[in-house]
Order: sequence, then C-alpha cells, then structure tokens
Amino acid sequence: MQPINTLDEFFTRSGAEVSLYHMGRRVTACPRETLRAFENAEQAWPEPWQGQARLGIVFRLGAMEEPAIWFLALPLDEQGMLSPAQRDGFINRLLETLGRNAAASDADALNPQETADVDHLMKDNPLAFTPDITFQAMLNARATHARGLPASQHLEPVEAYLSGQQAIDWQALGLQGIADYVVRLDTPTADALALRIPHLPVSVIHSLCYCLEHQPLPEALVEALWARGEQAASSGDLETLCACVRGVGSSLSTSAGHWYTSLLNDSAACGPDLIAAIAGRGWPLLEDAERLPLFLQRLAEDERSHFAAVVRDIALIPRLRLPVMLTLRDAPEGSAIQARLAAMAPR
Repeated sequence: MQPINTLDEFFTRSGAEVSLYHMGRRVTACPRETLRAFENAEQAWPEPWQGQARLGIVFRLGAMEEPAIWFLALPLDEQGMLSPAQRDGFINRLLETLGRNAAASDADALNPQETADVDHLMKDNPLAFTPDITFQAMLNARATHARGLPASQHLEPVEAYLSGQQAIDWQALGLQGIADYVVRLDTPTADALALRIPHLPVSVIHSLCYCLEHQPLPEALVEALWARGEQAASSGDLETLCACVRGVGSSLSTSAGHWYTSLLNDSAACGPDLIAAIAGRGWPLLEDAERLPLFLQRLAEDERSHFAAVVRDIALIPRLRLPVMLTLRDAPEGSAIQARLAAMAPR
C-alpha cells in the first residue's frame, strides 16, 4: 500500500467527509484541489497570512457523530510554497495515533476511540492555532449553511433589528447571529441593509463590517459603507473608518475601487491603521495599476509603518507578487520607496 504523505491523501484514503476553509485573510471555502496542488508543490498558497497557510478543516471520520474541526497554520517559504517539515511531523503523529486503519478506504474502519483520538490531535500541536472570535463565527455560519443546517438562534433577532422591523436592544445581538445573517445576505436584503447603515450604532457597524469583509457585496451596500466611513473620517473616528474600509475589502466593485483610490490619494488619511486595513482585508483591490503604486508610496512615506514586513506580507499573495516586485523596481529615484529600499539593503 502506498504511504500517506499529505493531508489530502489522508482524507482521501480514510474516506472522510471533508470541507476546507481559508482562515487567513478571510473565511471562504477552499477547494480540495487547492490543498492538493499546494501540498504537491504545484502552486503557492493563494491567501497567505503572516507567512502561513491558515486552514480550517471540517471533517467527519469513521464513527464520529459530529464533525471535528482542525485549525492548521502551515508554514510557507519565501515563495509562498509549503515548508513541509511540520506538516510531515503532524502526519506521522496522525498515523501513529490511528495505526493502519488511517489508510483504510472504508470510512467505518475507525472505532469511536480512534476517532476521538483524531479530535485530540490538536493538543500540543505546533501547527494548531485559535482563530479570532469573528473568524470562528464566520466559519460556523459558512459550514452550517453549506451543510443545509439551520442557522443559530441568534439570527432571528439580528434579522429583526437590521431590517428595522423591531426595536431590539442592539447590545443583545450575538456575533454568531450577525455572521449567519451575512452568509445568507442576498441582494434585496443587502439593499435594505444599505438604507440602515447610516443609522446603526458604531458597535454594530464594527461587528457587521468584520463579517462583511469576508465576501463581495452589492454596489448599494458598498456605497453605504463608503458614506458611513467618510462620515467617520470627518468626525475623527478612525476605528469606524477602518472598519468600513475592511467591510468592502472583498468587493471588486467600481465604488470600492474609487473609494480606495481616493483614500490613497489623500496623504493625510493614510496612517498605519488605514494602511493595515487595506493590506490585511482589501488586498484584492490592490491588484490595480494605479492603486498598488499609490499604496506602496503611502506605506513608504509613513515613518511609523513597518515597510519591509507589509511588503513581504502582500508579496506572498501570488496575484500580487510580480506587480509588487515590478513597482518596487520601477520606483522613481529620490522617492520614499527608493529610500526605504536603500535602508533595507545590506551594508
């Protein structure tokens, strides 16, 4: 029998039911083919975060009554490819725990004790990580929705509040309910939500935006968040501005692009917090011939920014790697980017 060398091979050979989710920059479904190609050194990880491929694995194996969830942070090399040593060590530990039954094609070959052992493999595991609470809520919302299961009990009051149909104390709203609401957001609901955005309390806007950032939004909602963000900027509320900037980060819409361009054209607006919001959640909008050079210029100009760290982080994203390198190479003589690069050069 062929040895098991990758996580994908383990799940295939064990007959597990598996759903994969990106857990780095945002929570989105991850095709099995992506993990397979990544583990076989055929492609870089598409959404790296802090030098890692962060993955949520929801699976049911053998006699498990409920799916288990693993959160794994696989280390990347400088090209964004897998550094396999820790992954290999984890697979060896996995196979030692389960013995030969791990390679069985019969999903019922594992007994309840062995499947419980699988669930405990995250303890003292160097690859394990704990996502922040919003990422956990979004994963739960996506996984239950994908499996056709009911939303949490927190969804109904969130729907009632955000639709304006009921006067509910916003402090009683649960984050899981907001995540469930966002995952189920269709265009008519989003259009109705857009009308509510100007009137929502700041705390609700923050929680809402930190869930909305995980998916593309209809144009009307993007425009509403743009207006709320600009209102926050005018009143000096940097946290709400950054939340709204993050909220539209996965939306490749005309309005989102225009807003990011206008912010990057305003040197006074581009402090470290806004730069971090754009780099961390709005990176898809940096895949633009005008915005990317502007972003790198603002990053270089601000002495408080960690230029090298941010550049390395976004350059690991495969779609941005070459544009970032070309922009740095072509930076004008005497520019802030050139000065930053010179300071990074070995002496």
